[in-house]
This record gives sequence, structure tokens and C-alpha cells, in this order.
Amino acid sequence: MKKQWLVVMMLVITAQITYAQGKHQFDIKDGNFLYDGKPVQIHSGEMHYARVPKEYWRHRLQMMKAMGLNAVATYVFWNYHNTAPGVWDFTSDNKNMAEFIKLAQQEGLWVILRPGPYACAEWEFGGYPWWLQQNKQLVVRANNQPFLDSCKQYIQQLAAQVKPLLVTNGGPIIMVQAENEFGSYVAQRKDIPVEEHKKYSAAIKQMLLQAGVNVPLFTSDGSWLFDGGALPGVLPTANGEGNVDNLKKAVDKYHDGKGPYMVAEFYPGWLDHWGEKFTRIDAGQIATQTETYLKNGVSFNFYMIHGGTNFGFTAGANYNEEHDIQPDITSYDYDAPISEAGWVTAKYTALRELMKKYVQYPVPEVPAAIPVKALPAIALHAAQDVLGWKNKLKPVVSDTVLSFENLQQGSGYVLYSKKFTQPVRGVLKVPGLRDYATVYVDGKRVGVLNRITQTYECAVDIPFNSTLDILVENMGRINYGAQITENTKGIIAPITIDDFVITGNWEMYKMPFDKAPTTGPATIKNKAGRPVLYTGEFDLSSTADTFLDMSKWGKGIVFVNGHNLGRYWQTGPQLTLYVPGCWLQKGKNQVTVFEQLNDTLQTSLTSTAIPVLEQLQESEQN
Repeated sequence: MKKQWLVVMMLVITAQITYAQGKHQFDIKDGNFLYDGKPVQIHSGEMHYARVPKEYWRHRLQMMKAMGLNAVATYVFWNYHNTAPGVWDFTSDNKNMAEFIKLAQQEGLWVILRPGPYACAEWEFGGYPWWLQQNKQLVVRANNQPFLDSCKQYIQQLAAQVKPLLVTNGGPIIMVQAENEFGSYVAQRKDIPVEEHKKYSAAIKQMLLQAGVNVPLFTSDGSWLFDGGALPGVLPTANGEGNVDNLKKAVDKYHDGKGPYMVAEFYPGWLDHWGEKFTRIDAGQIATQTETYLKNGVSFNFYMIHGGTNFGFTAGANYNEEHDIQPDITSYDYDAPISEAGWVTAKYTALRELMKKYVQYPVPEVPAAIPVKALPAIALHAAQDVLGWKNKLKPVVSDTVLSFENLQQGSGYVLYSKKFTQPVRGVLKVPGLRDYATVYVDGKRVGVLNRITQTYECAVDIPFNSTLDILVENMGRINYGAQITENTKGIIAPITIDDFVITGNWEMYKMPFDKAPTTGPATIKNKAGRPVLYTGEFDLSSTADTFLDMSKWGKGIVFVNGHNLGRYWQTGPQLTLYVPGCWLQKGKNQVTVFEQLNDTLQTSLTSTAIPVLEQLQESEQN
């Protein structure tokens, strides 16, 4: 027994010594980034673990290392880990943030953590949990006590996960961002006194420090926005700043007259919206700008080096007055150097060759590509008529229509249904639509409403004893700008017909599709124009990445083996959906498609080895 005790003690002592030896110091001092006292330049690339299957994390990190980078930056999305009040998940599948950070360390990469609490990132609600809006006293991104209390809970939960992974404790995390692009928000929200803005951002900084984050903090903004976003004692970094002189002037003004200098978001590509042209940026242009940074000792972070995918309902939206809302496409390819499926691109090759000329550390070979192939056509059957499906669901009944939030639902769809005991004819108006709806009278589609095109009305003729159904889709909460505080979904204002408010006995059927629906065997006769769930099974002898070809479909979502691949929409520019091979299996596989428009009755689903991300299509349903 004594011998066993001694062995245990020796193991503990050995572990403690190993742990202590692994500790390092990262400082910002005398105009430099210092790693264990030696000046270093940061060559980082951004990748969000939430947008890449866990099984592919290591491959993508190896791709970064082979491009000559020495760090990876990642956002932490609050709503990804805090799905309901008091419910936290940092361990399951893709949510295992600590494992991602440890893998980065194993691959020889430092980690730059961007925890927000606000992220932007073309992510649903900029990373905020939708249910924060349930508290009517709470104002997001403001010096508001209920919001600050919520932020504190989040930061404490986060700190419990990352403190062991800070460089000071032997981990790879060298820097942590305090808030995100706050200067732009200050500029947009002139209705709030600047001193109130400053109190809020200072509070976030203090929460991080009190939670035990003892590595350097930084802020990130356009260089012309430092006045609103910079914090005392915190390094300001610039987003999208290509002029080195401008960068140095801005940083010197807010950081003791000296650097170091870093572009925290250097854009090799750009985001994309449904119904708009896919953005491409020339590889030579990016290589030239990268060399400018390398020659001038400017550190940088490619946003994005690898975008990945907005799986499920994670895509956010922008706002502008013309379109009201601009939902982001499912693919987050971003025209990044590493493609959505992890492929080498011309941009990647150009940057890799450039980095090899400048960096002093070894650059490994590019890892082998993940296999990709087109699958045989998958036979489908219509398993469930969605308008009839409501008979299996329990509705919420109210005199007035309710928002998603009032229905305690964050994402997906709600079917608003009302039986009319008198005939009604006129113009149906749904000014509070958020965001897309198909309108039916006795199961026949009579209109498509769309917040993007600001189409909020259609003609209806409702006979005696007939039913009006309005199927509403949340296409993603706004993630950037002043309108981030106006993010309720569903139908948020009264419905009228010829300007008479329609009240009384509205039935609302919740369809969150937070997991793949169980449909059973085909039991219906599919009818064109009605929303339907298609299902199918297919056998595989081997697995590989693939892309589902949705070019002949209308609008909807696809589940494969329980994984929500995200939205498709005939409007484009994205007409395929990425299927990671790690989500397929040898033997039987299952696919379920929720098709909202159903203009063409489908009998099969095809795939391709090449994604289609740049094809806009004309459609009456846009």
C-alpha cells in the first residue's frame, strides 16, 4: 500500500513539474509582442470551431500551419454554448472548445480568443442568445444592469473553460479580445451618450480581468473608429486597414505612442447574402497586401482563413434600408484561402509561397485533401404534408398573433392558422413579417411574402368556413449595426385584411426543427404548392465529402443523418449544400428535406463533387 502511495505521489509531482515547465509569458511591451521576452510577429488565420465538423478540426489547423501561419483566431459564440437560461454546453461534439484549443497547440499554433460577448461574424444575433430579449428590462450591448449581469455569467462560464489554456498556465492562448468592433456601434448609436458606451466597454474589460484572464487584451475596430472602441491599457488593433502609415498613426494615438501594430481582420474574401452576387477577391491583390505587412513588421489575422459553413439556423443577417434585411447564405466559404470543404485554392498557394520566403520557422507540407465525390441519386418519397402535420401538433391559441419569442421559440418556423366563419376578400397585409412567409387558403398557396423585398401583402379570397395558413420562417437575426436591438421574429404586428385587424382564435404551431423531424413511411399524396417533408435512404460502401444539388428545388432545409445542413434557396447564389463525409456512414444513411415552396414534385436528390456558390437565378418566389 505504501509503495502504491509513493508511485501515485511521484506521478502527481511529475505532472506538476511538466505543467510548470509548460508555462510561458506573452506580453505587449516596448512596442512589441513578446513571447518569453523575445519579439515575435503574429501571422494568424481565423477559423470558427462552430462552423467546422469536429472531425475536421485537426485537418484545417494543419492546413493553416502549412500555409505558414503561427496562430489561429476564433470567436466564441455565446448562444452556441448557452442554448437556454442556465443551460451551458462546452463539451458535446462541436461545442468542445477546449479540445479545439488543445488541438491548435498540438499543431504548433498559438490561439487568439475572441469571446465578445458580441461577435458579429455573420452569425445569428451576433452570438447573443435569442432569449435575452424575453427580459424587457434588458438592452443588449449597453450599460444596462440586466445585460451586464448576463454578460458576467457568460464570461465566468467561459473563463472556467479557458483559464487552464492561457499561455500563462501552459496553454496556447496568447491574447483575448475585449468586446468586438465597438467603435462602429458607438458611431451608429449616437442616441446613446458616449460616456454610457464607455462605461459598458470598460465593464466588459473588467469582467474579463476579474474572471482571471491574465494574458494581454486587445480591441478590434476600423482605425478611424478607435475613439469609440479603444480602451485604456488595451492594445487597439485595426480591421481592414491596408495603409500601414494610417495603422501606425491610429495605434500610436491610443497606445502610448507606439505599437505593436496588428490588423486583426485582414479580409482575403467577403461575406455573401441570398439574392446577391458572390464576392471574389483576387489572389494577387491579397498576396501583395500580405507582403506589405510582412515587410513592415505588421502582425495580421486573415478573416477568414477558412470560413466553413453556417450549419442549421446559425446564419445571421445584415440590415439596410433598401432590403430591410440581408440574410447570409449557408456557405461561409468567404472566398477564403482554404475553401468551405477544406481545399487548397489559388489564394492559398500564393500565400503559402509568400510566407515561406519571410518566416523563420519551418513550414510543413500541405496535408492530404479530404476525399470528395458525387453520390448516386437518392430516391425520395413525400412523407408528410406540413399543413396537415399541424393536426399532430398542439397549437398555442391567442386572440392576436405572437412572435417567436412570445412562443418561447428561437429559430425555425411557425405556422399561423385561423378558421374564418364568414367569407372575407381583400388585401392581406403582414407588415410585421420577420422574415419570409407562404400564404395558403384551404391549403392552396395564394402568395409569398418576403421581408428582403419588402413584400408584405397579397390578395386573398377566403370562403365561408375556410382556413388561412401563414407559414413563417426566421431567416436569421441581424448580427451587425444599430438594428441589433430589434431582433424579434415571426409576426410582430397585427395582421389586416383591407385594413381591418384580424383577431380571435389564432392557432400557432411551433416547428423549430431543432432536430430532424420523425416522419415515418409515406402516407400522403404530394400536392404541388404545399410545403412537404421528403425523406429517403441511401447505402454507401465508403464515405466522402459531397455537395447536394438543390438547383431544381425551391426553398427549405436538409437533414442528413440528423445533421441540419442549413438553408437552400432557388434565388442563389448558393445552389449546393456541403455534406461533410464524416457525417455519413457506411451502410444506411437517411436524408430529410423540408421543401417550403414545392412548385415541382421531387422524386430524387442528386449530388455533385463541385460546389455551386455563384449562380443567381430568376424566380417569381424571390
